Amino acid sequence: MEFYRYGKKKMRLIICGDVSTSKCNDEFLKENKELLFNDVPRVFEGADRVLVNIECALTDKDTPIAKKGPNIKASPITAKVLKDIGVTDCGISNNHIFDYGYPGVNDTIEAITSNGMTVTGFGKDYEDSRKNLIIENDGIKIAIIAVCEHEYCYALENRPGARPFDPFDTIEDVRNAKKECDFVVVTYHGGREQSIYPSPRLLKACRAMIKSGADVVLCQHSHCIGCYEEFEGGHILYGQGNFHFTNYDTEHPHWQSGLIASLDITDKVAVEFIPVKVVGKGIELAKGKDYEAIMSAFDSQSQILKCGEWRQHWSRFCQDTKERYAGNISRAYTENADPADNELFNGRMHCEAHKDVIDELYKHSWEERTEP
Repeated sequence: MEFYRYGKKKMRLIICGDVSTSKCNDEFLKENKELLFNDVPRVFEGADRVLVNIECALTDKDTPIAKKGPNIKASPITAKVLKDIGVTDCGISNNHIFDYGYPGVNDTIEAITSNGMTVTGFGKDYEDSRKNLIIENDGIKIAIIAVCEHEYCYALENRPGARPFDPFDTIEDVRNAKKECDFVVVTYHGGREQSIYPSPRLLKACRAMIKSGADVVLCQHSHCIGCYEEFEGGHILYGQGNFHFTNYDTEHPHWQSGLIASLDITDKVAVEFIPVKVVGKGIELAKGKDYEAIMSAFDSQSQILKCGEWRQHWSRFCQDTKERYAGNISRAYTENADPADNELFNGRMHCEAHKDVIDELYKHSWEERTEP
């Protein structure tokens, strides 16, 4: 164990979930930090770095790409507001960063970097996107690996895009990062939206990253608080929920809360989860009964993961969505299909989270037999 000055080397790293400010853009334009973030910035005080995932284009241009699903953008002033509250780094590896094409991406990166923050999770092509964010402080060196699933926006061999998760290359990236750094943190933008529990594939993927050297894996994108486990000395959060994604769905309970991950790093990583809740167009730290309700549900969900019952919950979640998937599968590439049917089918077959649902709904007959 190494010591520094009068004690251990130490670093505090704060990682927040998804940020998409399109529905409260008017308040960001006014830089109304008090309404938008209330008492949340006090969590950032004393942190060495604060990372958020920006899940929209920060642009004023009207250049939406063709896709199935919403194109999301907000004003570039969002970056300044984030900087003012203490954010230092922005991950942009997600399924919305390319929603407004090259102009939108360029404006987003310019907005972030011109405000003195760093960008990670994007590259001029697939290989370039595999660059890690390296953070060094107080003698501690950390690699941040920001990856996303294959649902639009991901980099290709010959085209810019977000850094995609690959079951072979990402594992190699984790191993190599561990050789060069003291700690490795992975932010994984994936998992089925609104599912509290991981798919069997996602659970295996996250555990494989821990086995390969990751100390922390944080799954984002699901827009709900999921469950947590300690696995072979590492920390896995299956669903961080939103950070600032307000007014998008004001009725669904999953959209009303999220977790800030606070990592205190010495010779090991200690993780604390700090809940936030939506208040109008802003967020605030959860307190009192709100705090107890969020953390009690989180603990219960984590216990279900631990005892193995999560598998049944995942199966029921998939069955509840079966009608939508079955309808699209039956129409796609038939004479009655329209381009949107085919586009949706293609997306679901390539995106890992949707493919996980299809794998659960339509098992191979071999898996259903009680005997060979």
